[in-house]
Amino acid sequence: MENFFKYTTTSNEDRKWGLYLNVAGYAHILPGQPYPPPGHPAGYNFSWENGRILHEFQLNYITRGEGLIETKEGEFLVPEGSVIIIFPGQWHRYKPLTSGWKEHYIGFNGFYAKHIFENEFFSAKQPFIQVGYNEKLLQNFHEIFHLISTEKTGYQQICSGLVVYLLSTIISIKKNENFEGKQIEQTIQRACLLIRENIDQNINIQKLARDLNIDYSLFRKMFKVYTGISPGQYHLSLRIRQAKDLLINTDLSIKEISYRLGFESIYYFSRVFKSKTGINPTEYKNGPAEKP
Repeated sequence: MENFFKYTTTSNEDRKWGLYLNVAGYAHILPGQPYPPPGHPAGYNFSWENGRILHEFQLNYITRGEGLIETKEGEFLVPEGSVIIIFPGQWHRYKPLTSGWKEHYIGFNGFYAKHIFENEFFSAKQPFIQVGYNEKLLQNFHEIFHLISTEKTGYQQICSGLVVYLLSTIISIKKNENFEGKQIEQTIQRACLLIRENIDQNINIQKLARDLNIDYSLFRKMFKVYTGISPGQYHLSLRIRQAKDLLINTDLSIKEISYRLGFESIYYFSRVFKSKTGINPTEYKNGPAEKP
């Protein structure tokens, strides 16, 4: 493939959007070629001797070949199928090994980008994440390349959504490594189904684990890894969601709703509802159209 890169311009509207693209490109670095390839502005170009510091986030997906990256955390071998992640203000340098590599990169910034990278999944201490070859990930990089090459009005906003999708895909790939094709995934999916089917019941999570023939501690741990919350909180969140629907869309009293959803008393229901939504059921039922 031919090498391509483009540096974008951003308007006030783009910056107010919260996530905007600064640069995107791809390159096939052949064995023995200098790296980085020539033509980049001074703020992006660097030498291995000095490294560089950027004032943006960058993702660089290495689909062929391997290389080295060094940050203040140390030097790391970057395997094929890795996404290098650079943070603003982070000193770094990276390069392919003598066999070269294929890279696909984007640079972006904005207050929403900073918010995303507050997620503990991303850390400057781990400068790359190995995801393997992923066709969807690569397709989204190339969609971004197409958008910035044509620069049709509104392309920055579409690109911002694709950047979020890229980051979400990376997280999803890594989270699913512990489950894909394994029995534990089927067990957790079965548990989710049983919890949904018994939304109006008080579920004993330890008994549920026994019924599914899995150790309770392992079940609870892996359920939280898979869904992001514990089995008990998963059940409770479904009940609160159902309670919101009943409060808005039916004439049922709060007492009737609390008993329909299996809460032991209206007082317990009201306390739990307020702890999860910030307001009590009466305020939610009688409040403005926009609900938390």
